[in-house]
Amino acid sequence: MHIAFIGGGNMGEAIMASLLHKRITSPAEITVSDVSPTRLDYLYEKYGVNTTANNVPGIAGADVVVLAVKPQILPAVLAEMSGALQTNQLLLSIVAGARIAKIRNGLKHKKIIRSMPNTPAQIGEGITVWTATEEVTQLQKGQARAILKVMGQEIEVDDEKYLDMATAVSGSGPAYVFYFVETFIQAAVKIGWSPEIAEKLVMQTLLGSAHLLHKSDKKPADLRRAVTSPGGTTAAAISRLEKEDYAAIMTGAVEAAYNRAKELGS
Repeated sequence: MHIAFIGGGNMGEAIMASLLHKRITSPAEITVSDVSPTRLDYLYEKYGVNTTANNVPGIAGADVVVLAVKPQILPAVLAEMSGALQTNQLLLSIVAGARIAKIRNGLKHKKIIRSMPNTPAQIGEGITVWTATEEVTQLQKGQARAILKVMGQEIEVDDEKYLDMATAVSGSGPAYVFYFVETFIQAAVKIGWSPEIAEKLVMQTLLGSAHLLHKSDKKPADLRRAVTSPGGTTAAAISRLEKEDYAAIMTGAVEAAYNRAKELGS
């Protein structure tokens, strides 16, 4: 499978590195275009892939073209590449907030997959929600799955509206987790732990709890109740969270992200 990357940034590199590591494709079958000569030199030296500063020649002969540029430069890239893709080529976009209609109109191309990965994809532990236009073949969907699976898990949806929902949950979600960990460590320090030990305690608690939740056949609420003895320390903490209406705060945060995703898309 010959894959062309438009944009050789962190996410593009993460996908490329995983594809090569898992031998889904070879360096000779990958071409990367980017505006930064320094970045292109780095990618060539580290991975041995083909590089170019020109997007249009870079996609020649590619089965899949991965659009991996920053949202702010997308309009210029679309204008440059308008009409350049062949009708049989698949365009796989990982550009946040870029709707299919915008990409289709800009490129004058119909075979498009829009995806929403998240940052853990950089270490192969992400999850990507994606949808395809009706012109995309089953073979091309299989090619897209092969690419997206190197970043972790993937979920295909039949309506683009779910991409905004994914943005609010899995796309922005890592930041919610990081913020929780940040404040958890601060709380541990406030009651007397050193910053170093506080970080170790919180990190392992988070990792262990996530693994237990993943491997257990119990629901999160069941596992929470198992730790919460009536009148105990955990009950006191949960009571405080309930008093502060933590569930409503979390719901409001996700809804705010979802509403903003819809605004940006429109």
